[in-house]
Amino acid sequence: MALEPKLHSFYCDLHVHIGRTSAGQAVKISGSRSLTFANIALEAAERKGIELIGIIDSHSPGVLQDIRDALESGEMTAAEGGGIAYRGTTLLLGSEIEIREPGRKECHVLAFLPDLAAMEDFSSWMSRYMRNINLSSQRLYASSRDLQDEICGRGGILIPAHIFTPHKGLYGCAAERMAELFDLERIAAVELGLSADSEMAGYISELDSYTFLTNSDAHSLGKIGREYNIIEMAKPSFSELRLALERREGRRVSANFGLNPRLGKYHRSYCAGCGSIIDEAYATSERCPYCGSPKLVQGVFDRILHIADREQPVVAEHRPPYHYQVPLEFIPGLGKAKMNALLAAFDTEMNILHRTGEAELAQIAGSQLAAQIVLARTGQLALTSGGGGTYGKVKSTER
Repeated sequence: MALEPKLHSFYCDLHVHIGRTSAGQAVKISGSRSLTFANIALEAAERKGIELIGIIDSHSPGVLQDIRDALESGEMTAAEGGGIAYRGTTLLLGSEIEIREPGRKECHVLAFLPDLAAMEDFSSWMSRYMRNINLSSQRLYASSRDLQDEICGRGGILIPAHIFTPHKGLYGCAAERMAELFDLERIAAVELGLSADSEMAGYISELDSYTFLTNSDAHSLGKIGREYNIIEMAKPSFSELRLALERREGRRVSANFGLNPRLGKYHRSYCAGCGSIIDEAYATSERCPYCGSPKLVQGVFDRILHIADREQPVVAEHRPPYHYQVPLEFIPGLGKAKMNALLAAFDTEMNILHRTGEAELAQIAGSQLAAQIVLARTGQLALTSGGGGTYGKVKSTER
């Protein structure tokens, strides 16, 4: 009888953009030029300590060529179970796609395919329904159900992206219920986004059965891992991820690490008239309480309360803990020189955040910064709220 494989904990960030191909062709217009497939692999493996990373612009023909070149050169290899292996990190091949049903606003979804051949075939299909297949997050001129058929028919998985954000999030602007757009049985998981957490999502009963993911949506190398997950798997691969999202055979997401929602860019409602963030218990007015303008952009928390089907949030029993964690780059005083010194001593950001004691950190960065890093990893730093496309900030670093 075959022995059950031993499971391990892996750090996973499943939403990272490509800024440019190796030839310099633009993919994500707003992404950094240094965000190439090769540079993301190097950053994840060498600096961040992320062991499973989702590259969600892998459909672009220029990116597909970069992947083929890396495989042909031997720098990377096809991972057993799906994905591309590089120095202990597996890169998943994904795509972020914009859909818009008649009479609704647009929203984004993530599709992950098991291997290069499946992604090449999927890219070829999308090119018939997309004006520019070379770019990231482009509008697909096909129905949401047709898209779901095409992804699942190729053995892929579909994950609605940053579901609560007012800017192209499914619940944020396109629908009050996911069932209005998709077959719920063929949704693999949902991505919460930077302005929501598990408890906030617990106001919507439709989400109870799904695994939640917290991902960075990185547009630069430095943003990789600002939100991430710990996933219990036998190894980092597409097939193991599928099992974990389905919570089968012991595989599971065991922890979500994300920004405190107050740090998210769209947490609270925002007045485009006077620029104020409306950080009240619940913004019920249709006008700004400060200037009277009707130009309000509904924040994530306010939108959730508006579409909730519960008076109080319910966190499902299978839900892992959601840890508020301030990314290292948010910590005042932790500049490039100190960060490089910490990395030289402790190898990766995941080691700094999870495995290194305060006394060890203090030997490299000093006692004040070490104390702030410990507060950041436990979510105890005081924050101001974000909104209207502006991140919240660390307000105080006192213990």
